[in-house]
Amino acid sequence: MNKGSLVSKLLLTFTGIIGCSFIVVATILSVWLNGYFFEQKRNLFEREGKQLFNSSVKVLNNSTSNDELRGQFDIAVSAIDGDIALLDSSGYVCAANSTYPRTASRALYAFVDLKKADLLQRGVAVEEQNFRYTSKDTPQYAYEMPVVANGAFKGVLIISTPLENIKDPLFKVYVIIWLTAIIALIFANIVVYYFSQKILISPLEKINVAAKKLTKGDVQNRVDMNSDDEIGELAESFNIMADSLEKVEKNRREFISNVSHELRSPITSMKGFISGILDGVIPKDKENYYLNIVNDEIMRLTRLVNDLLDLSVMESGKFNLNKVELNINEVVKLCVINCEQKIKDKNLNVEVVLSEQHLYVWGDRDRIMQVVTNLLDNAIKYCLQKGNIKIHTKIRGDKAYISFYNDGPAISNEEIKHIWDRFYKSDKSRTNKISTGLGLPIVRNILTQHGEDIWVENKTPEKGVTFTFTLKRV
Repeated sequence: MNKGSLVSKLLLTFTGIIGCSFIVVATILSVWLNGYFFEQKRNLFEREGKQLFNSSVKVLNNSTSNDELRGQFDIAVSAIDGDIALLDSSGYVCAANSTYPRTASRALYAFVDLKKADLLQRGVAVEEQNFRYTSKDTPQYAYEMPVVANGAFKGVLIISTPLENIKDPLFKVYVIIWLTAIIALIFANIVVYYFSQKILISPLEKINVAAKKLTKGDVQNRVDMNSDDEIGELAESFNIMADSLEKVEKNRREFISNVSHELRSPITSMKGFISGILDGVIPKDKENYYLNIVNDEIMRLTRLVNDLLDLSVMESGKFNLNKVELNINEVVKLCVINCEQKIKDKNLNVEVVLSEQHLYVWGDRDRIMQVVTNLLDNAIKYCLQKGNIKIHTKIRGDKAYISFYNDGPAISNEEIKHIWDRFYKSDKSRTNKISTGLGLPIVRNILTQHGEDIWVENKTPEKGVTFTFTLKRV
């Protein structure tokens, strides 16, 4: 497992968080158990002390013999696993259990500090966790219970047990607690590693592999993942991106194929004619005829290159508009005049109906003229010989509607989906020589840059097609 991998980072983070949590819990539990153990021992010693209290008073008052009290001490010792000693007010041992190893009487103040001695003399019980009868004795846990009768301090009942009798079982409990915490932490890491691999790492690895394939050009590769969480959304987003890239790649290939085709035809034609002239195959009296054909092909190539450059600039977002107030009716009339020769060549009837004498709109004059020219040229192109073209301008609210109708053949529903695509030609056999297939895409891009719309509809029941676009009125 790589140190910089997501799994290792997750495990380190999880181990740190859970480890700290277990340490805090184990520490709190250990401290609580330590207090609990000593509290239980203190309660036991206190109960035993209370049971021995009356007999201790009698011994201190010389009302009974020490032997009787020693017998009671021996019975109590079996319960506490330690020693019991009764000291008088001067600090000397009056009675002790039979196994009590200390035969020499010791002053109370020799093993109880002055502060605690003062508490005992005032009738307050004292608890010690590091009690020693002598410096050589092992540490003891002692409960020192003052014997007070009739308001007078008579002595001290000391109940003690070796500290190791409490610490040893407590240490075993500590070991169990900490081993359990460590085992739980290891188990939790294994579970986290398994589920992170299954839920997070493996799906991300699939997406990563697919992304690497995508960078190498495999745009058809997809991530197959059924998940309703964020990883599933990421996989879906990746697939959407891959679909988009595949579409872009398809369009790129089609674009290159179309451009190659559009360039190859006129170049091949020009090459043949010029070679024929240079080689003398074409007679001298026919040279001008073929040179005119070459000139037409050059003009066609020029239009193609210019259209491609315009479309490229528009799609790159570097297309700057110079919007001004312009008279769209004047633009329509001017474009009709410019196309007059094409109209006469097909003997077309053009009807122009303008809503007002002057209809002012906002737009880039040159680009709007390009839109009108392309739409008019498209109408002329698809209109039948001696056909009819109608141009209308209307006002609706704050918009001006400009429509171009021609009574040519209707456009099928399948073709309508593609007429805005680059290089698409509905009738390739008829328009190959006069159309670049870029006119309508350029029109749509210009109007989109203006924030306007354009649409096409077939006229029924009468035949014909109408293109309509909008511009904002002044």
